[in-house]
Amino acid sequence: MTSAWICLQTETESRTLRLFSGYVYAFPECAGQAFFVAFASICFVLMVLMEEVYRLQSIIKKIVDHMALLVLAVAVLGAVRPETLTWIGPHVSWMLGIVMFGMGMTLRVEDFQRVLRHPREVSIGAAAQFIIMPLVAIALAKLFGLPPELAIGVLLVGTCPGGTASNVIAYLAKGDVALSVSMTMTTTLLAPLMTPFLTWMLAGAWIEVSFSAMMISIAQMVLAPVLLGLLVHRFAERTVERVLPVMPLVSVICIVLLVGCVVALSAGKLWEVGPSLACIVVLHNLFGLLLGHGAAKLFRMDSRKARTVSIEVGMQNSGMAASLAVMYFQPEAALPGAIFSVWHNISGSLLANYFTRKDEHCMPRVAESGN
Repeated sequence: MTSAWICLQTETESRTLRLFSGYVYAFPECAGQAFFVAFASICFVLMVLMEEVYRLQSIIKKIVDHMALLVLAVAVLGAVRPETLTWIGPHVSWMLGIVMFGMGMTLRVEDFQRVLRHPREVSIGAAAQFIIMPLVAIALAKLFGLPPELAIGVLLVGTCPGGTASNVIAYLAKGDVALSVSMTMTTTLLAPLMTPFLTWMLAGAWIEVSFSAMMISIAQMVLAPVLLGLLVHRFAERTVERVLPVMPLVSVICIVLLVGCVVALSAGKLWEVGPSLACIVVLHNLFGLLLGHGAAKLFRMDSRKARTVSIEVGMQNSGMAASLAVMYFQPEAALPGAIFSVWHNISGSLLANYFTRKDEHCMPRVAESGN
């Protein structure tokens, strides 16, 4: 019985991989290349590290935990020696596709069912995401008098969906991880429509925004890889479970190189606008965290859910923002996304530490009142 089941599952996985290959050729070149690279990287990891994965997990965890430092180090390299990283420019869509494919492989059908079971909380969180961050972005751009090429970069950060790192931060902050995953998934699936629409609506008057082209690009770089990752997980679960421990490392490498490339492409402009742009990014993130928490409290969510919505609203998919900026606007437009990639991991970790300490401080009081 067991051997028959293994044979059946192996045959299913084989069919899924054949479907994967056919899917790649059915898509335009940009998405097809991203899927092919994702597939090739997974196969490489599976063949070479099959038995080593579990021994490498502690090393991988340390690398992922120190992602902000790695991003900062490579960003400095890009600023000082831009020629070492500019070659990545034509491949940013591939890298984002790999990251989103990895996210898709972590999802299950049950995650979609959870959204249907708790539509109110997810809807409130998603609405807060797509209302608060874009409006704060446009307000900061006008307040600081940013030129169009930088203002569009700040706005792209605001109109993008929640970042995958928010799920980890929600866990560390003792938030509602299920709600965090549901919000990230929902805003990501809405991104092909909401991101270009909000960008066009808020910035179309002072910079040319191609709504249809951006929508198609986001569908190729974000939506299709996520759905494909979900499909692979559904029909090749045994294979995916072996690979998943390594995928965070693959995602970190892609994001680090992407940020380094963005800095390298606009190194000259960075020295001129870096400090003021960093200030704007920090304010954008902090307002998102505060207003996200306030929105959740306004709708009477409990403490765990409120901190989760706060984290989801404040932490954006800045890699996607940087990729879109490189593809559709000037290289400087990607700088806000690059800086955001560094800062939101730092602020998220600090916020998680604050909530953890707050819970530890409250526990003795609860125990005393019980006595």
